Amino acid sequence: MRWTHAAGRVLLVLVVIMAGYVASGARADEAARSGRGPLTLATAGDLTGYLGPLLRGWNRTHPGERVTLVELPDSADETHAQMTTDLRGGGRGRFDVLNIDVDWTSEFAAAGWISPLPRDRFPLRSFLAPVVDTATYGGRLYAVPYVTNAGLLLYRKDVLAKEGVPPPRTWAELEHDARTIAPKYGLAGYAGQFLPYEGLTVNAAEAVYSAGGTILGGEGRRVTVDSAAAREGIGFLARGVREGWIPKQALTYKEEESKRAFQDGRLLFLRNWPYAYAVASAAGSKVAGRIGAVPLPGPDGPGTSVLGGSNLAVNAHARHPDSAARLIAYLTSAPVQREVLVRGALPPVRAALYEDPALVRRFPYLPTLRTAVVTARPRPRSPHYDQVSLAVQAVVQDALTGRQTPGRAVRRLARELDAIARR
Repeated sequence: MRWTHAAGRVLLVLVVIMAGYVASGARADEAARSGRGPLTLATAGDLTGYLGPLLRGWNRTHPGERVTLVELPDSADETHAQMTTDLRGGGRGRFDVLNIDVDWTSEFAAAGWISPLPRDRFPLRSFLAPVVDTATYGGRLYAVPYVTNAGLLLYRKDVLAKEGVPPPRTWAELEHDARTIAPKYGLAGYAGQFLPYEGLTVNAAEAVYSAGGTILGGEGRRVTVDSAAAREGIGFLARGVREGWIPKQALTYKEEESKRAFQDGRLLFLRNWPYAYAVASAAGSKVAGRIGAVPLPGPDGPGTSVLGGSNLAVNAHARHPDSAARLIAYLTSAPVQREVLVRGALPPVRAALYEDPALVRRFPYLPTLRTAVVTARPRPRSPHYDQVSLAVQAVVQDALTGRQTPGRAVRRLARELDAIARR
């Protein structure tokens, strides 16, 4: 009898356990059918370490949809290479959600690597208007804007104050000050990001746009770069290197190297993204409290920045697409977008944050940045953007190093872009 009672109790326990397994399996099956579950988020290297805490907040409140962060190199070119290699492999791959450069949206969408998204699931009307266009291809939404960006001209306001001159608004003023004022204070004149990588494409496009030119039209089907404006823009940069007010060392600069040169007190002027202002203003910087920011100059007044930033997209083979969309909605919500700025010094896509008095006090460049973003233009749109960018980098580098005149460089670039557009 005792054995019978014991066996009964064991059987009862086994029934309960099996019922638990069945229920658990049913819940797992239901979650899978609903498109919810764990995710991986791939992004370029997080230079300010802000993203981990934001994702920990999600993981605390969504234990069944935990996100694993995968940080790729901080170089845009290397990140692009790793993402596309994974996506070309077919199948699900390593990544569910992709934090992609705004100018990869067309390429990834055209290749079928990312899924279209329903517009009504995201508060697009709350975003700065130009950023939404970077997330579309063929009239459909393929990503959601996450952070935006526009280039600014950082300058040593203490030096210009001693000279009694305002920050430059035109190329002529920038060139004059870089050539005449900077040497008096032991400084180099002006730098951007002139190493042959994505940053050089950005700097070159800004010079062409500021002069009134374009590079491509019609989603990359028309080549428009062979123009007097393009020759003027590339010529401005090439002349700076040739005459020395752009130091030759700048030909080796990416974002971080150029930021460091300015932060260490070696430059009078720097073109960079707003994060460089925030970092250079922090305690410990040699120029903290002595820098300002204005829109990029152009030939006759304020120039045109390239629209930077990144969009969040869902892998076409994501394991849990509903969770992926929910994560994107979380990362673009107003409270999280505020943290993106406060923790990461990255410009948010939510328009209202640029008018928040507390944020403007903390980040004085926000009104200038908003103007720069609203007037910015995207890089050349093309389903072959990686090839377009490589062509721009190679040709403009030859112009900056004096291997080709700006005129010949622009004509060569037109021929190379035409060959790409025909593919």
